[in-house]
Amino acid sequence: MLCGRVMQRTLGMLISYKKLWKLLIDCEMSQSELRTRAGIAPNTMTKLRRNQVVAMNVLIRICSTLKVNIGDIMDLIPEKESE
Repeated sequence: MLCGRVMQRTLGMLISYKKLWKLLIDCEMSQSELRTRAGIAPNTMTKLRRNQVVAMNVLIRICSTLKVNIGDIMDLIPEKESE
């Protein structure tokens, strides 16, 4: 487990949205503001905070809102690296 955070296993990979949270800090944008601007449901924000799978259209809306690429907001980590 990386940094004590629970990450969802997906096809032998773990999901991390750590880059997203760092980017929001750099942009001086709150999670609430991102949720409003990108039209993200509260339950989906909870999934993001828990490093769980979210729909691709949500990730695209986040990228569009922040004007970044998908690799700038998330990582897929092979399970063996996380041990």
